[in-house]
Amino acid sequence: MFEPVIAPSGTLLGLLQRGRGDGTLHALAAPRAEALKALNHCVLSDPRHDWQVENRSLYYARLYLDLDGGLEAIEAHLLQVDDHLDTDETRTGLALAVLGHLASYGRDDALDLLRRYAVSGSNWAWALDELALRDDDSGLRSLALPVLARFPATPEGDAELAAAVRDAFEPRPWRLWAEDPRDAVGARVRAARERGSFDRWQRQLRPSGPRPGWSVQAVFEYAEQGLERGVQLFLPASRCLGAVAGSEDRDVIIEAARSGPDGARCTALHYLAESRDPAVLDLVEAAAADPSRTVAEAALHAFERMCGEAAVDRARRWVQRPDALGDTAAGVLACRGGAQDAGLVLGALRETVRAQGPDARLLWTLVDGAGRLGIDAAAPVLRHVYRETASSHLRGQTARALAATDPSFATGFAVECLWDCEETTREIAALHAETGDARVAERLRRLAADPAEEAEVQTAVRSRIGDTPLL
Repeated sequence: MFEPVIAPSGTLLGLLQRGRGDGTLHALAAPRAEALKALNHCVLSDPRHDWQVENRSLYYARLYLDLDGGLEAIEAHLLQVDDHLDTDETRTGLALAVLGHLASYGRDDALDLLRRYAVSGSNWAWALDELALRDDDSGLRSLALPVLARFPATPEGDAELAAAVRDAFEPRPWRLWAEDPRDAVGARVRAARERGSFDRWQRQLRPSGPRPGWSVQAVFEYAEQGLERGVQLFLPASRCLGAVAGSEDRDVIIEAARSGPDGARCTALHYLAESRDPAVLDLVEAAAADPSRTVAEAALHAFERMCGEAAVDRARRWVQRPDALGDTAAGVLACRGGAQDAGLVLGALRETVRAQGPDARLLWTLVDGAGRLGIDAAAPVLRHVYRETASSHLRGQTARALAATDPSFATGFAVECLWDCEETTREIAALHAETGDARVAERLRRLAADPAEEAEVQTAVRSRIGDTPLL
């Protein structure tokens, strides 16, 4: 999947791509045709950098409802010939999830389109999962033969069917089909379910991880073999070291962390960090500058997982470094530093935004740290991150930090956040938004009555409704 191109934050398209509450408010105020064009662009070209942690589907579905938008563009996108040429689920997943929410709101055209796509589309399993949550039993039963026809009655087809049944996210359709009296449906699905259960049982009988009783050297070899296969096994290997290593092995492990092969070195660094060995911080500093990217990243990862005052003290020394170790030290102070570290965290936050922009990965930790430490002086840079970041997840973290640092949050961004795409952000807004604003009162009522809203958001909303009359 290509990296999405995000429009400027001051445009309608940019606001909708980011999932900001202002996107909905601006779309409702814009000409309907313009708003629908921007909305369709977002749904058909997923703007999320990480679709596994960022939400958009409910946000876009609600806007389709508010705009009374048709589904012609989504239908053309799903049913075009490209669907069988580009089968990556990220091409169609967002559109299918939006259809699922629309179906839950009673849009029969969305339900019908999901059924049609489950029959003919390449990402049929996602569509079937959406239908499993929204369709009735008769609708799901009507899909049994078309879906099973995807799997030829051959050993290979039966194996693929067993894998599909075993890996289904929502099992309801398969359970219904297993009850079908027809041999071509019920008997075949029951056989696939039994085979999937047997495959899972076999995997449990053949564990591939480390075995008790290994020596320290055997664990190092296990990590090295994984690295040769392109698999990083440093963390499980370090846990295995914790089970097999004794005090007499310390010198061997320290030497491996200093100059061993990459797999052994990374494993040793993680083990020493977890056990808070006095020598590990100097070893981390040396490894972080190693030409091997694998070793350097493992050293940084080991350090950021460390607890204890020694790690925090060393982070205070390293935070001024203009390299990856300095960034990691800033993250450690943001997570585990005290009030005396507020200036260092603020400086790192400002420098990260200046040098790397509002989507830098380190910001996720620094923003949380600014909120945890209550750094009021961070509010201006946090407001900048809120406006500009393309990550709705980071924006939600920033909203939480602003609630702790910015006195204007309740009458400013908190109002917008009631329409945000992330439920955690809406929850923060429900707890803080100033109810004297007429828009807030109406939005809280709507969220409280919306059956698709998350329970945590509705709990926060009802706590405000109970405490404050909504005029």
